[in-house]
Amino acid sequence: MLLRFKNLVIRNATVDDAEQLATWWNDGTIMAHAGFPNGTGQKTRDIADSLENDRDDIRRRLIIEVSQIPVGEMNYCDKGEGTAEIGIKICDFSLHDRGLGKILLSMLISSLFNDMGYKKIILNTNMNNKRAQHVYEELGFRKLSIRENSWKNQLGELQSSIDYEMYPDDFIDYAK
Repeated sequence: MLLRFKNLVIRNATVDDAEQLATWWNDGTIMAHAGFPNGTGQKTRDIADSLENDRDDIRRRLIIEVSQIPVGEMNYCDKGEGTAEIGIKICDFSLHDRGLGKILLSMLISSLFNDMGYKKIILNTNMNNKRAQHVYEELGFRKLSIRENSWKNQLGELQSSIDYEMYPDDFIDYAK
């Protein structure tokens, strides 16, 4: 995948990105929302090995670039029956609250629906991540369910999450 909009690029992650991904994934500040306030502890070599198995029809990790500088990651996973599950992480905190997430997600969602033929997109987010919920709902995602105290982060603290879904007719594209 290679998507461009102005100075934004979403591209396939390669083994050359493994070191950057390891840096982000092992940073507890970046990973706290995903349940890893101490980071994931993953090694660069293991990430590189895993990236070699990415395929468009199964799972793809993606790198977000702003003005040719890697600033975050996205991913999608084929869940079968025309459904893709997606995720996004803008790892450079200085770029938060600038509307980039909405544009980047629009780029990915548009490609998944229009280029790859998906019929539904799903995602979930931590119930404490109000900023993400706002973005998802502005894009047209519908809240399916709230799973209260359904999982524990690596510190053993109970966490709640929200499940969302979107169909092509729900999508509001901000990257036009």
